[in-house]
Amino acid sequence: MIIPAIDLIDGSVVRLYQGDYAQKTEYQLNPIDVVHDYANQGATWLHIVDLTGAKDTSQRQLDLIQRMVATKRMDFQAGGGIRSERDVAQLLEIGVKRVVIGSLAVQQPALVKGWVQHYGSEAIVLALDINIDPAGNKFIATHGWQKNSEVAIEALLDDFLAVGAKHVLCTDISRDGTLQGANHQLYTELCARFPTVGWQASGGIGQLADIDALKPTGVSGVILGRALLEGKFTLEQAIACWQN
Repeated sequence: MIIPAIDLIDGSVVRLYQGDYAQKTEYQLNPIDVVHDYANQGATWLHIVDLTGAKDTSQRQLDLIQRMVATKRMDFQAGGGIRSERDVAQLLEIGVKRVVIGSLAVQQPALVKGWVQHYGSEAIVLALDINIDPAGNKFIATHGWQKNSEVAIEALLDDFLAVGAKHVLCTDISRDGTLQGANHQLYTELCARFPTVGWQASGGIGQLADIDALKPTGVSGVILGRALLEGKFTLEQAIACWQN
């Protein structure tokens, strides 16, 4: 499945380069219009990142996200600085289907595992952003990629699979926003090691050939952000490429 992504700061559609707020590109797009455009092109899911809420949880863009969900044009998964059960409940209450949880899964795994059990495995997506060291270790980064947790993705997933976790969005940080191609070797390894996980590949897609390269890996979803916003190809073309 192709999943377009939209990053939001103060109601505006933006992209950060490798998670850096200082390297921000703002697009003159209305988020509601983007929802309709992507739905018209065939999208069935949209990935929303609330970057304002990630920085300051008191400034969550819940009203905007609710208006996007209220279009009923597709299903939505949303995240950005999820730190409490109230954050999870609020997003689910406004109609978001899946809540995306990143750093907290590393920092407080018992808490997040409890949410997987309480809300169900379909309601939670673990967003695991990784740095791969020269020895090939896949360590999860936290705090908007500012910190390396020294927790290996394999160890964390072994823990979470025990409570039924199902959806994982995995980003190779070195590829994010670069348009230089996804790390298909990484996804091949992870899909083989954890075949029950619905993997969402994120980072680096710059051309249709990059989507093609991900097909044999076993991922269930491909997140597209910058490439769509910059017109490298259309969403309709991406979906056709994935399905053919």
